[in-house]
Amino acid sequence: MLKDYLDRDIYNLIIKSFSFSDITEIRMRANENLIIVVKNKKYYLKDNNGDFVKVNSNMIENFIRRASENSIYAFNDNIVNGFITLPKGIRVGLCGNIVTDGDKIVTVKDFQSVNIRIPHVVRNCSLLAFDYIVGEDIKNTLVISPPGSGKTTFIRDFIYQLYAHNISKNVLIADERNEICSVVNGEPNIDLGGFCDIYTNCTKKFAFQNGIRSMRPDVIVTDEIDLEKDMPSIIEAINCGVNVIATIHAKDINQLKKKKNFDKILDEKFFSRFVVLSSDEGPGTLTNIYDEKLNCIYCRCV
Repeated sequence: MLKDYLDRDIYNLIIKSFSFSDITEIRMRANENLIIVVKNKKYYLKDNNGDFVKVNSNMIENFIRRASENSIYAFNDNIVNGFITLPKGIRVGLCGNIVTDGDKIVTVKDFQSVNIRIPHVVRNCSLLAFDYIVGEDIKNTLVISPPGSGKTTFIRDFIYQLYAHNISKNVLIADERNEICSVVNGEPNIDLGGFCDIYTNCTKKFAFQNGIRSMRPDVIVTDEIDLEKDMPSIIEAINCGVNVIATIHAKDINQLKKKKNFDKILDEKFFSRFVVLSSDEGPGTLTNIYDEKLNCIYCRCV
């Protein structure tokens, strides 16, 4: 999976001690120990002598050079937003020296940190929530969790379940970061079934407006919305009769309530389902489901 991007010695050490089917993150910070994250537990990578592997700037630069196919310039639009997306939906977060021209971010250089987030397709992980969302129609749904707790994994499986249950809705995926589908050369690297049309590497506003006009979606699915910036596009879609499934960062429903503009969203009942996930039993653990009035209609037994 990452053999073509990591230094060979590092890759061999990782596969010696870990399985990529279990790894969720690989973190490289300049002059610090390399960290492997498995099911929310952090481990320092060790070399063949049992010593911790320390990251240097060459490791980071080599990785980014390979990840950008030896042309950082070609990937600059993503880099200025802090990430590169690799095949199979692997998202690489980047930190470094931000170069600006006035208020505009021009590029990032002198990279100091890399966070390689490895997604996992977890079939049937959305099934507990499926019947709460899908009835005579698909309910407008907001999926809530902290970063890395399975929101994208959940919506991937939800899209697939529509196909598996032969619910033949036209699904438009607004994949701003190319993380849901991991499209490479026009082909998704992740199997989401046969009912999907996909916009990648564009704003949600573009995907919603153009998609509604040209692709006749029944449902639009999108990831990591900003309530202030993205809600106008979502409201427009809902008012056009298109259902929306979206995700948002928040620890729980109480933290979501504190977000700017959420009161209006709740008052207008734009969403009729709020699905809360956690990492209690691994990413994507279903914790609660709330209706449009925030009555809890599913509560996980602990």
